[in-house]
Amino acid sequence: MLKVLHNDNDYIICQKDAGVLSEHSQCDKNNMPSFIAEYLSAKEESVYPVHRLDSIVGGIMVYALNKKCAAHLSRIISENAMQKCYLAVIHGCPDDKKGVFKDLLFKDSRKNKSFVVNRMRKGVKEASLEYEVLKTAEHNEKTYSLVKILLHTGRTHQIRVQFSSRKMPLVGDRRYGSGKDDCSIALWSYSLSFPTIDKEKAEYFLEPEWLQNPWNIFK
Repeated sequence: MLKVLHNDNDYIICQKDAGVLSEHSQCDKNNMPSFIAEYLSAKEESVYPVHRLDSIVGGIMVYALNKKCAAHLSRIISENAMQKCYLAVIHGCPDDKKGVFKDLLFKDSRKNKSFVVNRMRKGVKEASLEYEVLKTAEHNEKTYSLVKILLHTGRTHQIRVQFSSRKMPLVGDRRYGSGKDDCSIALWSYSLSFPTIDKEKAEYFLEPEWLQNPWNIFK
């Protein structure tokens, strides 16, 4: 059943589970707009995705329920006025408990994979995020860290590749070098905050399932 945190005439805040598509799909009904439309007893076309999560990533999302709100949310996202915060479990621990990662990322569309590069060229975009180490723990003779991440930019696989490039891949992220972790990727969309159409601040939080591996290391 769809987990809903907020629902009004303009937008709905809900949980996207890992393995579910965040956008419309003609060939796969396992997608959020379809689930939301069913929950609201509405047409799928009345649900407007304004941002996305990788299908393997779960967490909190917002969907507009009319064109006016869709335009508003799309605009504030383009102006970086929507704050998105994530939780992740990574291998190892950064030297600094707080910091900013800035890189140049190149997206290889053919491989659907991003890479850190050392110079600007066609297809390369700047990427920036801010992180804070919340906890560090030893488990099965390995070091893991629970980190909170605030995105400054929204590049493809940004969190995953920026940590992996520093030899701290996300647990369960085999595409970016996590190895043979026995779990799905440990990345969770934790919070959203944004100004509403009425210029009020909306802020929502959704924690991961702390009993699941590897989140249970920090329960």
